[in-house]
Amino acid sequence: MAVLQNIRQKSALIIVVIGFALFAFLIPSILKNGGFSAKDNSIATVNGEDIAREDFARQVEAYQQNMRGNISTTQAVNRVWEQQLNQIIVEEQVEELGIRAEQAQVRQMMRAQMSNNPQFTNEAGMFDENRVKEYVASIKQTSPQMYQQWLSYEDGLSESAAQNIYANMIRTGVGATLTEGKQAYLLQNNTMDLRYVQVPYSSISDEDVDVSKDEIKEYVNNHKAKFETEAARNIQYVIFNEEASPEDKEEAKSSLSALLEDRVEYNSVSKSNDTIEGFNRTSDDQEFVNSNSDLTQPVAFKFKNQLPKKFADDLFNLEKGEVYGPYEENGYWKLSKLVETKQIPDSVKASHILLGYQGAQAGGARTEAAAKQLADSLAGVVKSDKSKMAELATEFSDDPSAAQNSGDLGYFGPGMMVPAFDDFVLNNSEGTVGVVETDFGYHVIYIEEQTEKEKAVKIATVAREIEATEATRNSLFNEVTKFEIAAGEGDFTEKAKAADYRIRTVRDVKALDENIPGVGQQRRVVQWAFEDDAKVGDVKRFDTPTGYIVAQITTKKKKGLMSPEDASSEVIPVLTKQKKAKLIQDKISGTSVDQVAENQDKIVQTASAVNLSSPTLAGAGSEPEVVGAVYALKVGETSKPIVGDKGVYVVELVSKSEAPELDSYKPFSQQETNNRRQMANSRAFEALKAKADIEDNRAKFY
Repeated sequence: MAVLQNIRQKSALIIVVIGFALFAFLIPSILKNGGFSAKDNSIATVNGEDIAREDFARQVEAYQQNMRGNISTTQAVNRVWEQQLNQIIVEEQVEELGIRAEQAQVRQMMRAQMSNNPQFTNEAGMFDENRVKEYVASIKQTSPQMYQQWLSYEDGLSESAAQNIYANMIRTGVGATLTEGKQAYLLQNNTMDLRYVQVPYSSISDEDVDVSKDEIKEYVNNHKAKFETEAARNIQYVIFNEEASPEDKEEAKSSLSALLEDRVEYNSVSKSNDTIEGFNRTSDDQEFVNSNSDLTQPVAFKFKNQLPKKFADDLFNLEKGEVYGPYEENGYWKLSKLVETKQIPDSVKASHILLGYQGAQAGGARTEAAAKQLADSLAGVVKSDKSKMAELATEFSDDPSAAQNSGDLGYFGPGMMVPAFDDFVLNNSEGTVGVVETDFGYHVIYIEEQTEKEKAVKIATVAREIEATEATRNSLFNEVTKFEIAAGEGDFTEKAKAADYRIRTVRDVKALDENIPGVGQQRRVVQWAFEDDAKVGDVKRFDTPTGYIVAQITTKKKKGLMSPEDASSEVIPVLTKQKKAKLIQDKISGTSVDQVAENQDKIVQTASAVNLSSPTLAGAGSEPEVVGAVYALKVGETSKPIVGDKGVYVVELVSKSEAPELDSYKPFSQQETNNRRQMANSRAFEALKAKADIEDNRAKFY
């Protein structure tokens, strides 16, 4: 009692001490991030407007649900982000321009959205605004919450209508004049015939051209917009896969082989030993497979071409009751027993009527006895007049597809239906009508057609997965942990090479990337690499679906211009081409294409009906710079050396065909207008987005 009393007296002090300890734990993080702020709970800020984390998360979750899980979280985040960004930026423009949607425009949008809703249509199936008013009046009186949701819905329609007005204003403001229409017509229809000589860049070796680091840097500075880049990380890593050891494989094989013979197990209910039949002697192969196999599959007839190709001959030629194996296939040890051999059709055409009942998978209000009675009755009708099958299936069948196909199942092969159904259509002949019960209910089946019969085998297969045992997994974990520690304390590359591990590298990982080559989706690795306190040289272990990876940050790149090293792969080919062009221009001599061809040991090529709309030279490909330069020549004139995409050209304009004048260029003007309007809104949004002040924090939360 004295001890308890002492604890009670000091409990307040203990609480204070714990409180100070928690505060001391949190305070460094708070100070590091500049204190408590609304920004800490903001996904992003766009032109001063915060996007709340909670609202954004709800939208991401809803988007994933709508996509039925066929999209990753990161992909959903990016889609919702684009939607939010578009909405904020466009709404700002709408507000700034003072655009307001009239009530009639809102009603028009409502009509379009609700025209197929029976609640708001009249007896003629037409949208009825009076029914909408009645609905709104009703929920206003009975459900304030639903009424507020309706008001929010109307506000959303009003915003959407205003944004549509803005989008239409942009599209309307974009167009092409008749003069531009005429220009488009001439670009497509004015043609030229040419003779030319091409001296390709490949005629000069790359080794003869040197590009310096300073030249790359100068090029990047002169093309800054092209080489602006996000913050990025370079990572190197080693993959450790959980794989079964040779001992694990043998253990799995022995475990499977033990199933062949009878075994004795203690029955805790009868308090006696029971003898369990082995695979060799079991009389219920399907139940044995269901109870003992890591791969459960129906014991059904198969043709030779449906058996595993590598083992098809051995399996197809087994004697009844004979077991083949263990054999290894697709990560499993397998034992296969031939249950039965039979001549069956490889394809059957049949129709059915499904009658569900209480407790069956098809459901229904009728009892099982009533379903059986009705099935027998319908089967009797069909036996007497098989033409009645379609009509009865449409009227009585509980198969949802019956309304469209009148019970016709088309052609199907062995094993495509549930076992009882399968047995009936394979064991009976064409024209047979019968009743079969399955887990779905009672089926009235009519066998319409069967193909010619051939040999098939019913195979029962028991499988045991070949996987790493707990001991192997523990051993791998210890190995990975040792490497993680060693690589963190020493040189990652040296430690990996000493252990004969393969090092993989990935460059320029962005903050919102989620895939790591070789291991797939590893968003956590990317998040770690972009943490504020992450440093070059840091090493960390991560779980993967098949094992582990140990990763190291090798480079941290800030947002801004690419370094000459990073830009070199893109810039060096450009500068190399420019230098080669200068060398080729300097060595070209002659005033005609024939002289140039002779001096450069090249052939003269021809190109006919070349136009500016599709500037392609036969034998050289697309060369817009060259065709554009030649268009300014006079007929018979030869150009100076022209720098093209694939080489340097000297071109002679042989002839020029001018397109005839048209009475009106309106069709071409309209075509240009339509082309421009298709891209108008997306280009406007990209321009507004580039101009916007955006603070993007998505990578901190996802």
